[in-house]
Amino acid sequence: MICGPRLSPLIEQILESDPHLRFDKDSKGWFLTDLNRGEVYRSPMDSGQNQDIAYFGRLPRPDGKGTFLYIAGIHARGSGGVVHWLNSELENVHRELKARRFSVLIRSTYDPETLDIIASERITPFYQPERA
Repeated sequence: MICGPRLSPLIEQILESDPHLRFDKDSKGWFLTDLNRGEVYRSPMDSGQNQDIAYFGRLPRPDGKGTFLYIAGIHARGSGGVVHWLNSELENVHRELKARRFSVLIRSTYDPETLDIIASERITPFYQPERA
């Protein structure tokens, strides 16, 4: 699923159960917080840079019957950055995590003229709820 937490109260509730990473909003806009490190990640787009930050995770389904993959950039470019990152990292993600739940933050850089993602990187460890 790809959508921001503001578009779905159910997704917002599921995200709030993540003990490691959190979406939040203040007067300056949306941001992500790494609760373990106490680090706040605001979108570089908001200060004129051609980068964004996104949340990526395998989260519990609301019906309790398994999990689903979730992607949400602070802005839409960030969501595209996760897809870009997965193009080269999917095998590694699967090898390391299998079907276990996790969350991670991805930073991406895009071409300001074409808006195409040109680079992406993981900026936090793979956090797992059972390792809280």
